[in-house]
Amino acid sequence: MAQNSQPREDPFPAYRFYITLVDSSSPQPPAGTPTATNANSVAGAFSECSGLQSTMEVHEYKEGGLNDRVLKFPTRAGFTNITLKKGMGITDDLWRWYYDHVQGIGKRRDGFILLMNQKGEPVKTWHFKRGLPLKWTGPELNAAQNALAIESLEISHEGFDLMPPDH
Repeated sequence: MAQNSQPREDPFPAYRFYITLVDSSSPQPPAGTPTATNANSVAGAFSECSGLQSTMEVHEYKEGGLNDRVLKFPTRAGFTNITLKKGMGITDDLWRWYYDHVQGIGKRRDGFILLMNQKGEPVKTWHFKRGLPLKWTGPELNAAQNALAIESLEISHEGFDLMPPDH
C-alpha cells in the first residue's frame, strides 16, 4: 500500500467548533485536551456555539451606620446552557448520549468545546462539567439541499473552565 504524501484535507472546513465527550464519573480528570487531529475523540463539529456565559450572584449587606453605600459579596456563579448549532455528528455519540437519557439509562458527561482557526488548529478550549443533553434537533430533510446531520444540541452543565493554551 503506497503512502499518500498529500496533506490531509479537513472534511469540516466551515465548522469551527468541535465537541468531545469524556466520562464525568471518573475520579481522575481528563488526561489532556483533545485536539481536532485526534479524530477518534471528536464527536461533532458545529458552525455556531452560544451559551458560554456565567453570572456571579452577590449578597448585599447593609451595614449599620454606613449610609453612603451597600456592601456586596460574591455568593455563587451560575451558568447558562450551551447550544451548538448547524452541525454534523462525526460519530453517533451525541445522539446516543441524548437518547440514552430519553431511555433512562444516560450518564452525565464532561466535554470539551474547541474553537478552531482557519488551519484547523484549536485556538480556545472550554471544558464543561457534568453535561446533560437537553435537546437534540435534527435537520429538516430536503433532497434538493445539502442538509446538516444535526441542527442543534443544547447541553445543561454544572460549570465550565477556559483551558490554558498549553494544556
